[in-house]
Amino acid sequence: MKSKKICKILGKIGKYAFLGFWAIIVLFPFYWMILSSLKGYSAYNSEYIPKFFTTNPTFENYSSAFTTVSLGRYFFNTIVFAVITTAVMLVVITLAAFAFARLEFKGKNIVFTLFLSLMMIPNELIIITNFVTITDLGLRNTFTGLVLPSITSIFYIYLLKENFEQIPDNLYKAAKVDGTSDFKYLLRVMIPICKPTMITITILKIIECWNSYVWPRLITDDSDYYLVSNGIQEIRENGFGRENIPAMMAAVVVISVPLIILFFVFRKQIMTGVQKSGTKG
Repeated sequence: MKSKKICKILGKIGKYAFLGFWAIIVLFPFYWMILSSLKGYSAYNSEYIPKFFTTNPTFENYSSAFTTVSLGRYFFNTIVFAVITTAVMLVVITLAAFAFARLEFKGKNIVFTLFLSLMMIPNELIIITNFVTITDLGLRNTFTGLVLPSITSIFYIYLLKENFEQIPDNLYKAAKVDGTSDFKYLLRVMIPICKPTMITITILKIIECWNSYVWPRLITDDSDYYLVSNGIQEIRENGFGRENIPAMMAAVVVISVPLIILFFVFRKQIMTGVQKSGTKG
C-alpha cells in the first residue's frame, strides 16, 4: 500500500512537472512581449545579450502606441467589424442549422453533404472569388465589403446542427401539438438549451475577426478601414519604424489584451460548449 501511494504521488509530480514545463514554453513568448514593451528604445538596443528582466520599466511605449499612430481608430474599426459580422453570422447559421436539424424537405441530406464538401475547397480559391465579387459590386474600402464574406460558416452550421439534433424529438413534437411555431420553438427551447455552444461560436468568431489579416488587407488600401491586425504592418512601416521593437511590442500587447480578457471571462462556457459538441446523445 505504501509503495502504491508513493507511485501515485510521484505520478502526480511528474504530471504537473510536465504540464508546468509546457506552460512555460507556451507563456514565455507572452512574457517576452510584455517585457520588451516595458523597455526603453535605447535600453533595448543596448542589450547585446537579452535580459529576462528590466530594472527601469517605462510605459512610454504604450502612450506612443495611441499618439504616434491611429491605434484607437484601428480598435474601433475592429470592434465594429467583429460585432456586425458575428451578429449577422449567428442569425444565418442558427436558421441554417435549425433547418438541417429539424425541418424535413426533399434533398436535405444531399444539400447538407454539398455544404460539407465546400469545406474541402482551399481558402485561397474562395478569397479570389470573393475579391472579384466584392470588386465588381464596388464595395472595396467599405465595411460592407469587409463583412459580407464572413457572415456564414459551414463548420459552425455543422457544429450547431449536431447540438440541435441532441435535443429530444419529443420536445419538438410536443411544441407542435401546442401550436408553437418553428421560429418560437427555436428561440424559446433550442437556443437556450444550446447556449454554451452559441457562446463558444460567438467567442471563436470574434477571435477570428480580431485576427483577420489577409482579407482586410486585400479588400482595402485605405487606412480608415484598417483593422488592428493590418494596423500592425502600417505601424511598422509608417509609425514607429522597423527598429523600434519595444514600441511595436507595446502595440501588440494592447491589441492582445481584449482577447485574453474575453477568454478568461468566458473560459467555462467555452469548455462546456466544446465538451457538449463532442458528445452525441
